[in-house]
Amino acid sequence: MRIVFMAAPAFSIPTLREIVSGGHAVVAVYTRAPKPGGRRRLEVKKTPIHEVADSLGVPVYTPRTLRNPEAQDVFRAHAADVSVVIAYGLLLPKEVLEAPKFGCVNLHASLLPRWRGAAPIQRAIMAGDPQTGIDLIRMEETFDTGPIGLREVVPMRPQDTAGDLAARLAEVAAGLAVKGLREMEQGTLVFHQQNSAGATYAPKIEKQEAQIDWRLDSETVKNQVHGLSPVPGAFSHIVLRDRPERFKLFRAEAVSGCGVPGTILDDEMTVACGRGGLKVIEAQRAGSVVLSGDELMRRERLSPGKAFAPADAFSSGFFEAP
Repeated sequence: MRIVFMAAPAFSIPTLREIVSGGHAVVAVYTRAPKPGGRRRLEVKKTPIHEVADSLGVPVYTPRTLRNPEAQDVFRAHAADVSVVIAYGLLLPKEVLEAPKFGCVNLHASLLPRWRGAAPIQRAIMAGDPQTGIDLIRMEETFDTGPIGLREVVPMRPQDTAGDLAARLAEVAAGLAVKGLREMEQGTLVFHQQNSAGATYAPKIEKQEAQIDWRLDSETVKNQVHGLSPVPGAFSHIVLRDRPERFKLFRAEAVSGCGVPGTILDDEMTVACGRGGLKVIEAQRAGSVVLSGDELMRRERLSPGKAFAPADAFSSGFFEAP
């Protein structure tokens, strides 16, 4: 089949590679335009899928919009049988959706209609969902509302971070894409309308969501930590040498514990929450390396009784760090 592949993140790489190795002709890859990157933003950084497409010798297109006739003419000229879309980021107009012979299909990392939108993996973990998965849907003009052709359910594990889960789901998506293309080619792929009752949305993660509120119960805080790991990373502040320093938490475990929320309870960096405690498994002081909780306690000379809090709590004078 002649395929136009539309994606941006590393999550989509296994699917592109699987489609190519399956013998399909990927005639074009569409992705976001390169933009400045690096610490000084002097490098021009391509999206992960752009880099892989270059290595495979597939032509890459980076239009800023697909709503103008010129971009639509270029898209139609690919004479694609189908377009496979994963987290592309641009809304596809009707003219693009109808251009390929079999239309456009999207691989979405949730069990629709739950978690339509930009951050389904993070939102599923933050909500404490017991399972998630990959849906292959036929695309419509609105995001993630199209009928479902294939689904694979993936159980959630208590230790899963967003990074862990994304890696597993990326492989599932690759297998589901190849299966869907095979069934599409054979004329056996059947799509069923979504039941929109109980639909939930997964908006993009905002920076303010990453700050930890230690007054919440430990399971909720753990889900926040894992849902935002590795990016952007849930964070809190603690006073070191008379000034608050930011710490990002990447892995944690909800355990028993009792104390003033935010207070470190032991040498393993168990932190008191509104209910229960949070044992820090991996964390990082800003500008340093990722360490285990107990290693961080020793390196930064932290002791039980020190307390985490929001940065504005320190500056306002309402919070006095032990």
